[in-house]
Amino acid sequence: IVVQALDLIRGKNFMMLMDSALEGHFSNDDGADLVRLASRCLQYEARERPNVKSLVTSLAPLQKETDVPSYVLLGIPHGAASPKEATSLTPLGDACSRLDLTAIHEILEKVGYKDDEGIANEASTKSCLSFQVWTDQLQETLNAKKQGDAAFKGKDFVTTIECYTQFIEDGTMVSPTVFARRCLCYLMSNKPQEALGDAMQAQVVSPEWPTAFYLQAAALFSLGMDKDACETLKDGTSLEAKKQNNRN
Repeated sequence: IVVQALDLIRGKNFMMLMDSALEGHFSNDDGADLVRLASRCLQYEARERPNVKSLVTSLAPLQKETDVPSYVLLGIPHGAASPKEATSLTPLGDACSRLDLTAIHEILEKVGYKDDEGIANEASTKSCLSFQVWTDQLQETLNAKKQGDAAFKGKDFVTTIECYTQFIEDGTMVSPTVFARRCLCYLMSNKPQEALGDAMQAQVVSPEWPTAFYLQAAALFSLGMDKDACETLKDGTSLEAKKQNNRN
């Protein structure tokens, strides 16, 4: 099939390649652009094929009826609320349900380390270390966190991961917020499995922290595990409600 498609592309037989349902309602220029994209997608070497992001960027200008909802264009039945919509979500929960990573970043940056209150941040002094050595190690750990915070604010997610990893692996201090922030950085870096691991670690440190559940849901959505993600969103929402009731 691939060979036949390439033959049609080389012969510039656009009409044979186009979906008959379009009934010829497209310009020759648009047809040529789509065929060029198709040709790149059929290249034998993986490195010569475009990634999904560049494909979406290339296809976006070709969508003419931008006012028509995607579910209409795709013929998908619409009306029943999805599991995400059926749950009343906080701004962070909503951002995680939509995988809006920019919004998640803004929320985590705004909240800061407020949710770390009550967490035992400093580990006990290791008996085998002198006070001076322990103090130097603690200062190095704090510096790694400080550098990670600056990189996170500046959206340098690679550096953030490196600095927070140094902070976490030192083991002198523990912070669920650092795990949450590194989780988002992994999502930004297209590493959902690592992101899920960090969100789960944040939950281990702070078992009733809604943010940990919301970020787990985001990672699960990234992994295509929508059912589990929706259940985790509900758990986060329940914890959020419980938290609010305790304040009242």
